[in-house]
Amino acid sequence: MSLKISALDFVQGVKNGNISAEDFVAKTIERIENVDDKLHAFLSVNKDAVNQAREIDKKVKSGDIVGSCFGMPISIKDNICINGSKTTCASKMLEDFVAPYDATVISKLKEEDAIFVGKANLDEFAMGLTTEFSAYGPSKNPWNLEYVPGGSSGGSAVSVSAFECVASLGSDTGGSVRNPASFCSVVGYKPTYGLISRYGLISYANSIEQIGPLTRTVKDTAFMLNIISGLDQNDNTTVDNKNEDYLQEIESGIEGKKIGIIKEMMGEGIDPAVESATKNAISKLESLGATCEEISIDMVKYSVAAYYTITATEAGSNLARYDNLRYGYDFSVEGYEFNSYISKARTKLGPEVTRRMILGGYVPSAGHAGKYFLKALKVKSKLTREIDDAFKKFDFLIAPTVPIMPFKIGEKIDDPVALFLVDLNTVTANLTGKPAISVPFEISNGLPIGIQILADSMNDKSLLQAAYALEQTVSLPEVPI
Repeated sequence: MSLKISALDFVQGVKNGNISAEDFVAKTIERIENVDDKLHAFLSVNKDAVNQAREIDKKVKSGDIVGSCFGMPISIKDNICINGSKTTCASKMLEDFVAPYDATVISKLKEEDAIFVGKANLDEFAMGLTTEFSAYGPSKNPWNLEYVPGGSSGGSAVSVSAFECVASLGSDTGGSVRNPASFCSVVGYKPTYGLISRYGLISYANSIEQIGPLTRTVKDTAFMLNIISGLDQNDNTTVDNKNEDYLQEIESGIEGKKIGIIKEMMGEGIDPAVESATKNAISKLESLGATCEEISIDMVKYSVAAYYTITATEAGSNLARYDNLRYGYDFSVEGYEFNSYISKARTKLGPEVTRRMILGGYVPSAGHAGKYFLKALKVKSKLTREIDDAFKKFDFLIAPTVPIMPFKIGEKIDDPVALFLVDLNTVTANLTGKPAISVPFEISNGLPIGIQILADSMNDKSLLQAAYALEQTVSLPEVPI
């Protein structure tokens, strides 16, 4: 039995009796045991997964109603709550925190008989782009173990790419699903803001973050969206997608569609291999009947600065709860004094979280809010207007997901500004609330390159159609591990 199949193939196989869910999940757990010492995709593994899969097989054989996942093994980023399971956010601060409830996306997947094989590694509190800021060590890129897998959902991307699960859920605040998807050659999806409930996602920056799937194929992403999207009474930011079927008409093609090539995402600093791959992708889309034309979106050049100002402010507020009173760990402080107690607790936080916490306290403070935070909000508003205007002319926008190739572990960790710029092409979708997808497109010198396509809000279905059309133009080698 091969683990190298899509989610839809798995479902069909179990449904028609060609695949045993128990055997597949057992083999998946065995795969994790064999390769994860090298990859470190997981922070914890569900020891009861095989027993859960056995129950699925019993339901199939007895003719009982089975959920649409049919025991599919899925990994979950460890900042999404699963009732009764540790949810650490890859931080020592939450090392022993056990979630007392299920996130909405988890409840929906449980209703469809998904099986969670483990919690995936990430940068601490999802703040980072490589998983190097995980308190438990970085994940490794399965295409080359010396390279970063991207982040912050790096463990999720690695687990899908290395066949340690069939699909995964991550969270995307500034590209944290799409970035590792590009670096690991999987599909990564950031939906329209509000399409997927954030209830049960441990917050980083509430106004722009979204849960999104990582899968092997675009159709698998559509399958996952069918399950996890929609209104949720526990999250007032969710929108009504009217039970849209994202798989329906996914093969419609893109003939006659107009695609804008974002000039500012193809400019100075782009790796020649990434630029070449993007031009090749544009040519293939044109060969399918699309019209591609360059467009300038001036505010993109300010997007990273605005993004980090806004997210640091929201992160500073969200991180305030980690004071060792409500969440944390026990230690003694001689001559107990409130401020010293909290200060000592927060020494357990990693360097990137500390950096953003300090920045988040500074930029919205009296005397600085107008200079930094309010200005960032103005950039966000103007960027949104420019993107909205672009979608009056174009059906989609295109750019490389990341302007550079994957880089070696440790290469950029001491240069926060250089790391921030990795987000240049991805933060626009978050700041504007638009859906965006990273599609695996090329392998250059043994390392993956992904192409990003954006669409207007609530046009997730047509975005998946465009992504599927691009996906069908390429044939990529298997991951070497």
